[in-house]
Amino acid sequence: MPVWCCRCSLAGHFRNYSDTETEGEIFNSLVQYFGDNLGQKVKAMPLVEETSLLEDSSVTLPVVIIGNGPSGICLSYMLSGYRPYLSSEAIHPNTILHSKLEEARHLSIVDQDLEYLSEGLEGRSSNPVAVLFDTLLHPDADFGYDYPSVLHWKLEQHHYIPHLVFGKGPPGGAWHNMEGSMLTISFGNWMELPGLKFKDWVSSKRRNLKGDRVMPEEIARYYKHYVKVMGLQKNFRENTYITSISRLYRDHQDDDDGQDGNISTQHLQIEKSKFIKRNWEIRGYQRIADGSHVPFCLFAENVALATGTLDSPAHLEIEGEDFPFVFHSMPEFGAAISKGKLRGKVDPVLIVGSGLTAADAVLCAYNNNIPVIHVFRRRVTDPGLIFKQLPKKLYPEYHKVYHMMCTQSYSVDASLLSDYTSFPEHHVLSFKSDMKCILQSLSGLKKIFKLSAAVVLIGSHPNLSFLKEQGCYLGHNSSQPITCKNNPVEIDAYTYECVKEANLFALGPLVGDNFVRFLKGGALGVTRCLATRQKKKHLFVERGGGDGIA
Repeated sequence: MPVWCCRCSLAGHFRNYSDTETEGEIFNSLVQYFGDNLGQKVKAMPLVEETSLLEDSSVTLPVVIIGNGPSGICLSYMLSGYRPYLSSEAIHPNTILHSKLEEARHLSIVDQDLEYLSEGLEGRSSNPVAVLFDTLLHPDADFGYDYPSVLHWKLEQHHYIPHLVFGKGPPGGAWHNMEGSMLTISFGNWMELPGLKFKDWVSSKRRNLKGDRVMPEEIARYYKHYVKVMGLQKNFRENTYITSISRLYRDHQDDDDGQDGNISTQHLQIEKSKFIKRNWEIRGYQRIADGSHVPFCLFAENVALATGTLDSPAHLEIEGEDFPFVFHSMPEFGAAISKGKLRGKVDPVLIVGSGLTAADAVLCAYNNNIPVIHVFRRRVTDPGLIFKQLPKKLYPEYHKVYHMMCTQSYSVDASLLSDYTSFPEHHVLSFKSDMKCILQSLSGLKKIFKLSAAVVLIGSHPNLSFLKEQGCYLGHNSSQPITCKNNPVEIDAYTYECVKEANLFALGPLVGDNFVRFLKGGALGVTRCLATRQKKKHLFVERGGGDGIA
């Protein structure tokens, strides 16, 4: 099967030969970026067979984004030339920050010193740029205020950086797959992206919004609409699966003529000192309407990882966990309930985990009159429990679960409660084929219970199988898989570039920002970094240092 392959965004467009209109749009965007002299080079690039050598062009796509959830969408928005400025009438409640903003009011935030602006700010993200951008978009939100953003946005097309965004489904990413019965943890306006207020979008749909929190499917539709209304569709490719992202190398002596190519491992080991890391090769396939796969290959100067961390649910790694009555996601559990598989069951459902997804499962079972055994390793007084961070008035249903966790715990001299029983500081030893489970307490005491189902909700891992070592080498602890909470990708705090891999960026849950309100800071950091490098490159060209293409 042929591979669509070339070193520009034409490669990213999976097309029939007759699809010249869209192809032309992408070609024009490349010409805008690289200059009119590039024209003939791009037009001459052929499609090649998978076995063909990938050579004879120095042209690469400046940026490829892996993941089309809110992180990828927001980054595409800013790379498309949208720039945030301090609004003329705005006064930020943080007087020190406002004074700093006034110093460079004429500059967009992208063109300012993010480290200087972030200094001294505190928030619920460990990434300073995320805290900065959040306080500009939602001033004093954590104190319960609903102040308007101090920013306004301008489209400055000369800042456009050509890029493609790859996603397995429609824009919105994992939001299209979330269980529909649960409210989002965040308020609707915290889920919105720059330039389109969520409340305005909801009102345009003529729906009465009850309260400020909304359903996941509404958020998914909002993100999909956002890409369309902001004119970003040309950058997005749906139903695409990335299978490999690897480095290419360039000989120092070839810098002038721009010959890129794969170097054999043996050759690379022998003459490693002669080569420098250059571009990325991205391989994958697109799934088309008839179910078949169309492979593709393209090249990029920079890659941004915005995959999220919901790809692979974490497992307990215990005996019997692969039995069919053991679920590992809310959609699986929700589907079992909606199909009536648990209706009228006397035996309880076992729910494992102490996070918000486990709490969602508890609420789902509770609201469907299904008895629950809730097992988690932590003490109910553990300050690290997520419930401790949520105001009671804003999140009453989660505090209802937390209250049950604290007050309806198992007692050795009593039987299970009819609706809900918690087992703090317990873990599951094994599942048995007769639908029984064995629990063990901290003291070593074991208990056996008959179940109607089990739901293991203890977190998830991103699928970074397309990177070497499954991407583990990018984490703070390179011997462990990447996780949002315990082992995020290690990045530069202000550029979001991976510490262990130049020209590779990560944002969103991969760097510990699970909430949409904070992941937008990643888009700001990456955009500033790339825009700064682009300026330096153009300055170099203007001074006669190169041809502006490499």
